[in-house]
Amino acid sequence: MENKTNLPQVLVLIGPTAIGKTALSLDLAQHFNCEIISVDSMQVYRYMDIGTAKASSAERALVPHHLIDVVDPDEDYDAARFTKDATRLIKEITARGKLPLLTGGTGLYLKSL
Repeated sequence: MENKTNLPQVLVLIGPTAIGKTALSLDLAQHFNCEIISVDSMQVYRYMDIGTAKASSAERALVPHHLIDVVDPDEDYDAARFTKDATRLIKEITARGKLPLLTGGTGLYLKSL
């Protein structure tokens, strides 16, 4: 089991759908030199655009986004896989000299980290 006290610092912005997280996360990302990691159990799926409030392609072009549209709807994606993917991304983003910004609304995913 990995010692979680050795993980890099991250920013976290969590809340329900449609409260303005996307706009705020873009502002935070530009101010603090962040890359965004989606913490959303539905945004990870391709073609699930209605009701998920995914960042638009224009918004994604402003700041790198991760864990959006990574699996097809018929594939399994669970908290264990999220933890593996997010932990890897946190380390990669930090190695690039940037700050990871975890944003979304799936509390289970956040707790899994």
